[in-house]
Amino acid sequence: MTTAAPHTLPGHPFPLGAHPEGGGVRFAVHSSVAERVELCLVDDDGGRQVEQRVELTERTFDIWHGLVPGITPGQRYGYRVHGPWDPGRGIRCNPAKLLVDPYARRITGQVGELAATRAHRGDPMTGAPSRVDSLGSVPLSVVVAAGGSGTGPRLDIPFEETVVYELHVKGFTKLHPDVPKHQRGTYLGLAHPAVVEHLVRLGVTAVELLPVHAHADEPMLLRSGRHNYWGYSTLGFLAPHEGYACRPGHEVEEFRTMVAALHQAGIEVILDVVFNHTCEGGVDGPTLSLRGLDAPAYYLRDGSGRDVDLTGCGNTLDPGSPAVVRLVTDSLRYFATELGVDGFRLDLASALGRPRGGAFDPHSALLTAITTDPVLANRKLIAEPWDATGEGYRVGGFGVQWAEWNGRYRDGARDFWRGASAPRDLAYRLTGSSDLYAASGRRPWASINFITAHDGFTLRDLVSYDHKHNHENGEHNRDGTDDNRSWNCGVEGETGDPAVLALRDRQARNLLGTLLLSTGTPMLTAGDERWRTQHGNNNPYCLDNQTSWVDWSADARADDLLAFTRRLIALRADSPALRQPQFFDGRPTRSGEPDLVWFRADGAVMAEEDWFDEGNRTIGMWVDGSESLSRTREGELVADDSWLLLLHAGADPVDVVLPGEAYGERFVPELDSGTPRGVPADVGPLVPGASLTVPGRTLLLLRAPRTSQ
Repeated sequence: MTTAAPHTLPGHPFPLGAHPEGGGVRFAVHSSVAERVELCLVDDDGGRQVEQRVELTERTFDIWHGLVPGITPGQRYGYRVHGPWDPGRGIRCNPAKLLVDPYARRITGQVGELAATRAHRGDPMTGAPSRVDSLGSVPLSVVVAAGGSGTGPRLDIPFEETVVYELHVKGFTKLHPDVPKHQRGTYLGLAHPAVVEHLVRLGVTAVELLPVHAHADEPMLLRSGRHNYWGYSTLGFLAPHEGYACRPGHEVEEFRTMVAALHQAGIEVILDVVFNHTCEGGVDGPTLSLRGLDAPAYYLRDGSGRDVDLTGCGNTLDPGSPAVVRLVTDSLRYFATELGVDGFRLDLASALGRPRGGAFDPHSALLTAITTDPVLANRKLIAEPWDATGEGYRVGGFGVQWAEWNGRYRDGARDFWRGASAPRDLAYRLTGSSDLYAASGRRPWASINFITAHDGFTLRDLVSYDHKHNHENGEHNRDGTDDNRSWNCGVEGETGDPAVLALRDRQARNLLGTLLLSTGTPMLTAGDERWRTQHGNNNPYCLDNQTSWVDWSADARADDLLAFTRRLIALRADSPALRQPQFFDGRPTRSGEPDLVWFRADGAVMAEEDWFDEGNRTIGMWVDGSESLSRTREGELVADDSWLLLLHAGADPVDVVLPGEAYGERFVPELDSGTPRGVPADVGPLVPGASLTVPGRTLLLLRAPRTSQ
């Protein structure tokens, strides 16, 4: 139903979106293909949605704009675009489809009747435009007032001191017993003191939130009654997701409250953002926003007008388009400045370096715009350096300002501890992956080291399953990777065998110890420290249930692993030599020895041939702490004790000869993966040159104090 439209004023084109001003609201939306654009103001009338249509007659720089007097924050709205219907050129203007504003700062509602959301009838390339009106079946944009409560001062924690904790806003607190029920699974749930206390006691310095942009479920999921739980299906790039609000409609304020609570506790907030594709999918998918506004300006297309899919999700945003560059940078700046976010992890970021779908270019327009922006250049920038194509795997290939999820770290650490590789690759990963990052001028912290992430096995499942078990996802176990590099320790899945359980616990501690004692930036996955399982599911993207939620119930194994993880993070925080901001280069130090020395089990320094010994499962890494190159916040160099890290992935015990006096007057055990909480059974100092029996599959950390005591 349409009612009479109010009078409009011209307004101006920038900034895009809906902005209260001048006694009304100024609206501005981009479309280079439109012939007419109507603003639709939506209200309820007896349970039905009704609209007022207001034509935006002003067009500047392909932006349609106007100021509507008398409109206030809270007004719901959308756009209707009149223009060509030419699928062969990718143009699909259809005024029967109500469109979400890409710049909306709040989006309400969900996709309803799928048929009403499709812009076409029959074949999407040859069919005629659908005349079914989508009002009532699509989400709506909402006008939001500027400003709000503060989010606290920026923490600006140095990257080399950062420990990242990846979590899902809903799944992290949905089962937390200390969070009030109405706040569980929300922004306010994450801000709850009991939740913040867990993060603080754990010792992490940053949370990396799975997507919090407003998102919508794909048609395949809607038809099966499932939902995109992870949220990698963006609808609006400036709107926090309504589903994570304790009170829908207050998501912006609650998001600010969450950021402020974390900042107050000394924890930074990093967002996982999805700018590579949208929830509209391929050309046969729904028309909800960008496709109906100006598909050629936003999406990659082939010569026939079909979407180019570099993401595995049906479409790909074109990073060479000025409209896309502007949308992405405006979104990032808004969350950084208005909502207090400290950094961003860009999903499938190599797709953002492929303008027009071509070869990857680390200096592409979009990536360059992000790193040269005066606001964004001062935030933590993390790339997921791959997309869904072989050409898109670009670990180590991003520019100097980017940190990267290091998939080679994950694979190398997993392979070593399951006995599938010689130590040569692991040595690079332990020391910050200089083979990947040094030549570009980056530092060790550019390597985001991880063993697990949301995508794949949990830590518990990594040591409990050889194969994925994804049947619950509804895709006949075809989804999810088959390259898990996991080992079930002899039994597939859950077991009551004490020997198998003990081995799994030890292997988990070995992997965690490797992660947190490596140079680089460690990233933990929420719940791993509490022994969380997904029962062998390595891709529960559509499971909004206990498979995906963190279990907070009391459990002895979980308590032990939590204590072990806390001990590790505290060791790292207190030991500058274990988190150095510069690469090791063999430079001589005050000890008279190089900054880094590798040892064999017999105490001899590793020779070239030792690195290629496929049967070698033991490695010793000595780090000189007297000149660690770590600095205080004021820039002063910090001296530390030296450290000896022993990693033995063999099944049988091995006798390890400790280094000689040149490397320390004594070696004091600090961490032992063979005990449930990592506390060595004997903390008595060991003399240089002594022989130490290391049990099978064990990680040991020994301290070499600077001076005699």
